[in-house]
Amino acid sequence: MTTAEILKKVRRIEIKTKGLSNHIFAGEYHSTFKGRGMSFSEVREYTPGDDVKFIDWNVTARFNTPFVKVFEEERELIVMLLVDISSSSLFGTQQRTKRELITELGAVLSFSATTNNDKVGVIFFSDRIEKYIPPKKGKGHILRIIRELIALEPTNTSDTNVGVALEFLNNVIKKKTIAFLLSDFVSKPYEQPLQLAARRHDLVGIHVYDKYDKELPPAGLIQLVDSETGELKWVDTDDRGIRNHYAAAFETKNKYCNQAFRKSGASLLNIRTEEDYVKVLQGYFKRR
Repeated sequence: MTTAEILKKVRRIEIKTKGLSNHIFAGEYHSTFKGRGMSFSEVREYTPGDDVKFIDWNVTARFNTPFVKVFEEERELIVMLLVDISSSSLFGTQQRTKRELITELGAVLSFSATTNNDKVGVIFFSDRIEKYIPPKKGKGHILRIIRELIALEPTNTSDTNVGVALEFLNNVIKKKTIAFLLSDFVSKPYEQPLQLAARRHDLVGIHVYDKYDKELPPAGLIQLVDSETGELKWVDTDDRGIRNHYAAAFETKNKYCNQAFRKSGASLLNIRTEEDYVKVLQGYFKRR
């Protein structure tokens, strides 16, 4: 892909996702991910209904009338995107590939965060850490993230290792952060680092998948390539046993993913490549 093509895609995604962030997600994002700390702001006179535990006894004694401490929310947050760019993300048979869906989701979340004056960083991974962009603010920073979401490729045809990304997050980000993990979760086991990350951070997994990740259509003898190993295989998709085996493999992976997130206490969203992710994200924000 040429530089001009990349910039054109960046601009197109910016227009689409920035609009969604400004008009749809900003309010939901703010109410969902409020600042986790409270800092002292001022004192004011007590009014009926105020919590007595916030009475400032020193000021009260000085003026001989009750005063209470007022606290305000510490708004600035850090948002980290953990983005799977392994080869399996290039698969897609519906409106877009999984990678294209991940790119749009990452852009929407980035613009939503920056609209609320939060810092955004990204960890790109496959079976290893491919690139780390430290958290920063600003439109230029967000456009850089979108450019990398579009153009960054894994160093080789590789497996996926979600655990590597979670371990990296735990090591480099010490402050509690909001972390969105975007992947198809075709991965080696990751339960332990997921539990540790969920204890330290507000972690949300976004499982992206294609309709034909879940089931093979009966289309006769076709040649399939394993997107992560590059291995070619001829498969008779009319064979019900093969289709059942394929579906069972997806369900096994999906069951592991759901159980791992449930045990960790982290949230998990599932979004298909042809699905309206706007409704899924809005529904999640409103449920929180």
